Amino acid sequence: MACASCTTKDGSPKGCKNNGTCGTDSCNKLTVFDWLANMSVPNGEKPFDFVEVRFKNGRKHYYKNTENLTLAIGDIVATQAQAGHDIGMVTLTGELVRVQMKRKKIKEKPEDVLKIYRKASQKDIDIWSDARDKEEPMKVRARQFAIDLKLQMKISDIEFQGDASKATFYYTAEERVDFRELIKVFAREFRTRIEMKQVGFRQEASRLGGIGSCGRELCCSTWLTDFRSVSTSAARYQQLSLNPQKLAGQCGKLKCCLNYELDSYQDALKAFPKTDTKLYTEKGTAVCQKTDIFQGYMWYAYEGEWMNWHKITTDQAREIIELNKKKQKIASLEEYASKLIEEAKVEFENVVGQDSLTRFDSPKGNKKRRNNKNRNRNKKNNSNTNPNNNTNKRPQNKKTNKPKPKPKSRPRPQGKSQNNTKNAK
Repeated sequence: MACASCTTKDGSPKGCKNNGTCGTDSCNKLTVFDWLANMSVPNGEKPFDFVEVRFKNGRKHYYKNTENLTLAIGDIVATQAQAGHDIGMVTLTGELVRVQMKRKKIKEKPEDVLKIYRKASQKDIDIWSDARDKEEPMKVRARQFAIDLKLQMKISDIEFQGDASKATFYYTAEERVDFRELIKVFAREFRTRIEMKQVGFRQEASRLGGIGSCGRELCCSTWLTDFRSVSTSAARYQQLSLNPQKLAGQCGKLKCCLNYELDSYQDALKAFPKTDTKLYTEKGTAVCQKTDIFQGYMWYAYEGEWMNWHKITTDQAREIIELNKKKQKIASLEEYASKLIEEAKVEFENVVGQDSLTRFDSPKGNKKRRNNKNRNRNKKNNSNTNPNNNTNKRPQNKKTNKPKPKPKSRPRPQGKSQNNTKNAK
């Protein structure tokens, strides 16, 4: 099998071109590395008979291997369901399954345990693949039916059972929805058993997948198995701006990655005095405006002079607080701020010996143009300043170097007015 982006045809994948091995990890979501695979079971002990099986989009369940089948990671198996059977992929075997069941508090009671029937045959896989191909067109039609009935819900995904006897519709809704009429429409149109299951917005994002703002695939769809509550205090501890557009993920909730570095920030803040503690000086009362966890600095401003901030270290702030507890005041914060030694900026020198990286980028034709302009200017200046310069020189022919002959002057015709004046005389 392959993901929708690969869509294998004639045995060769179209998408990642890895010949059966997924390169984007979207074919095998929530994969597990069995680091105990090379270790044998001690003598006299039976291997753990439970197996972890993954279904579409990361849904996992634990089944008991009652038939003592030799199963490995990647095998397609037929498992027990409430009605009929389901088809899934084995993702984990051995002692790590015991650890996962203990962590998720899954009991090994025989009345609650489902079984593995057999390894899936070719007929089972064909029925399963045909049912998977029907899911996308069914989802489009199901959304249109919900819109026609004017239901405030969103159908995010559809999952067929392995034997194609039941279809589970996953939907999200902010309020309670009466979908009894919708189920009747689905049963009449799709001719199969219908099950409606509501999921949260984070579960919807983990099922659908996507790309986060970091440029990588969503954590919830690749490796994150549980969803912990995320509050705005996590952003405050990390001094992030409370902008919902930047702090929210594709699910519309706060990003799960805000909790990743929260513990390290809380440990670092233990060395800082509380930000709501005021510093009392003879000049006035100072209030904390900003902290720098990485460099260990704090900025204070006097009451009434909020534009002027004074930077001091955490040790200096604790020293002032201890003096205030003894009912002593310092002169001003400027004394402590002036003691800070600013680190000089390191200027990197050119050790290769190159004068400039852009020395070959200068155009070559600029020098000739400048020289021609300077020559023309010098000629004009010389002609204006030299009194012996004859500006009325005749142009000479280039071939003979002789002066050009003047054109013959023609006699001007006498006008009628001149003849009239002569006759009058």
